[in-house]
Amino acid sequence: MPERGSAAASRDENSDPVRAFETTLPVGVPDADSDDLRTAAEARARVLGRAQPEPELGEPGPPINRRSPYIVGMLGAAGVATTYILLQILLRAGGVIALIALALFLAAGLDPAVQWLIRRGLPRWAAVTAVSLVLIGIVIGFFAVAIPPLAAQAGQFAREFPGYLRHLNDPHSALGRLETQYHIRERATEALQTAGGSKLFGGLLGAGVIVLDALASTLTVLVLTVYLLADMPRIRALIYRLVPRRRRPRAILLGDEIFAKIGGYVMGNLITSLVAGVLTFGWLITWGVPYALLLSLMVALFDLIPVVGAILGGLIVTLVSLTVSLPVAIATAVYFVVYKHLEDWLLVPRVMGRAVDVPATVTLVAVLLGGAALGIIGALIAIPVAAAVRLVLREVVFPRLDRM
Repeated sequence: MPERGSAAASRDENSDPVRAFETTLPVGVPDADSDDLRTAAEARARVLGRAQPEPELGEPGPPINRRSPYIVGMLGAAGVATTYILLQILLRAGGVIALIALALFLAAGLDPAVQWLIRRGLPRWAAVTAVSLVLIGIVIGFFAVAIPPLAAQAGQFAREFPGYLRHLNDPHSALGRLETQYHIRERATEALQTAGGSKLFGGLLGAGVIVLDALASTLTVLVLTVYLLADMPRIRALIYRLVPRRRRPRAILLGDEIFAKIGGYVMGNLITSLVAGVLTFGWLITWGVPYALLLSLMVALFDLIPVVGAILGGLIVTLVSLTVSLPVAIATAVYFVVYKHLEDWLLVPRVMGRAVDVPATVTLVAVLLGGAALGIIGALIAIPVAAAVRLVLREVVFPRLDRM
């Protein structure tokens, strides 16, 4: 919690500009007084104004005459060239920019946990280290659990492949009847000979590239998240410094509210996903569904995606439950339908509370637009972005329109 009153303001004025942004103002907290929040924001804005010293390499020259035809033409040409270059950068580096945006989103979401540790006496470096170790441990644990079953399944298929060939030559087996009717082996041989094996090789190579790309993207996001989380006070101070001096207190209040909404959404989403994974693990263990731990981790991961994630995870688990029996698969499908309703109506409102106050219609539209624009990353960040846009509309745009 930030210190309040004039004493806090005077202390903030003499503090380090970066330290002034180590914690987020508790905007939206019921016991937070608006006058105290405004006073603290003004003090932080004054500290930010003193963050940079005056130029030491001589006095600035007179401003350029912007009405000169030459200057107007040059600025216009520079504007067109800059726009073209930025569009090319966005088109060619769209994937990297999406990873950076996801890392920044995760860092902003994990920052409240760092602040919670700071308020309990830990220095920021220790708090960031603790949160980063937990994050890295979760990612390593997921891969440690997911890779062995996949490798076991691949080995099992390799061992059973000769048996499939024997069944293919047996006219009394199901595979043999399919071979007699559709000539599967002939068609496969012709396809390989026509393509010279290039399609199969390309498919295997493409699958390997996809796996390596996923691992590289995960590692990139993980490293960027740790670095951005450690440097979050400087990032926030830089963002607020880009705002004109007279509007900085207002920008700090709005920015801290947006950061609080992102943090509340990320932490709440992680909690609901953890609950979904734990309950799914208990259900699968009870009914003897294979690979319960792997499927539970998959459900928890998919549950991070709003609206459609839990449905997709439940569908995959239901299909795997068919290997046990049809009644178990039906019961699993009913379980996920009931859980989805309980999560939407009981768990999410209690966990997230007022952190992300977005209507259901806006949520659905935001997720659809975010998914269409940036895929899974867009769907993940769609709801807090919609909450930020709604906040700006409510606090800035609508009041100005009402005064016109």
